[in-house]
Amino acid sequence: MSEAFDFTTTYVHLGLGARVDPLPDFQWTPEYLAGYTQRTESDGDEGRLVVLMDQPASWESWERHPAGDELVVLLAGRVDLIQEIDGEPHVVELEPGMAVINPPGVWHTADVHQPGRALFITAGRGTEARPR
Repeated sequence: MSEAFDFTTTYVHLGLGARVDPLPDFQWTPEYLAGYTQRTESDGDEGRLVVLMDQPASWESWERHPAGDELVVLLAGRVDLIQEIDGEPHVVELEPGMAVINPPGVWHTADVHQPGRALFITAGRGTEARPR
């Protein structure tokens, strides 16, 4: 029997064989991310990290995901997702219910105009970040 969990604090990993692994202790630290990558290595580039996150303020960094596309669905708020395409910013305005795809390897960040919440489905293997 399955138990309900709070998706804002327990993320999930989607793995090969249609497997869903809850990640109740997920942390955005280099140590945790390295361990997560090691534990899910057998899923290769097909593994996905699924995260429901509040978006209280503009991001302080850029990130990119070389292993595959990232789907971003804005559930509440108003956000400009900014992708760096050929060295130039490409702004995608998002309102609730809208989505955008970050292609593999494209640096992206976000300006939050109205705090809200977003769902991210990410090919997390090899994710990189840099200061904004």
